[in-house]
Amino acid sequence: MKPIETISELETYYGTPSAASLVKETDHLVPVYRQLIAASPFVGLATVGPDGLDCSPRGDRQGELLRIVDDKTVMLPDRRGNNRIDSLRNIVADPRVALLFLIPGSGTTLRVNGRAIVTADPALCQSFAVEGKPPRSVIVITVEKVYFQCSRAVIRSDLWNPDHYAAAGQLPTAGEILASLSDGQTGGADYDNQWPERAKASLW
Repeated sequence: MKPIETISELETYYGTPSAASLVKETDHLVPVYRQLIAASPFVGLATVGPDGLDCSPRGDRQGELLRIVDDKTVMLPDRRGNNRIDSLRNIVADPRVALLFLIPGSGTTLRVNGRAIVTADPALCQSFAVEGKPPRSVIVITVEKVYFQCSRAVIRSDLWNPDHYAAAGQLPTAGEILASLSDGQTGGADYDNQWPERAKASLW
């Protein structure tokens, strides 16, 4: 297997991008891109740091996922999670980030690249409080590149077709995965039984 080793070789192999694939890119949030962000309850946050790459799922109520401050600035609250802080560690070490927004029922996705900082400013965190619970920190992102992605990937995957959703019992549960990886020391049926109430109490 011979790898493609140069950018020139890669560009020769793929050819010239279409006009549409170039004109859609902006360096700020135009009104139509703001609409896509407002409709999205889920974003993948990609970061890079000394230990490598990370891509973290981020979800919130529609319209509350991310705050648009202005055409060049967005803010993403860091809601409660597992406290691994992989993404936050990376941002502190290397500010480069990428976001991929998904919109249920739509084939269109939105990509945002930029640079970020992490702040635990009390007033700012409190402004993102849900049910009286503020996030531990807020990721402030300076937008450098924005463009929408056409729907081919979503169409090929049939992503939003409920007929293709995983059936109950088809996939291993979180408790089963943890038990498998810890030789039964963590997880198991008790973990799965307690999870619904634990999740309800710790979403924010």
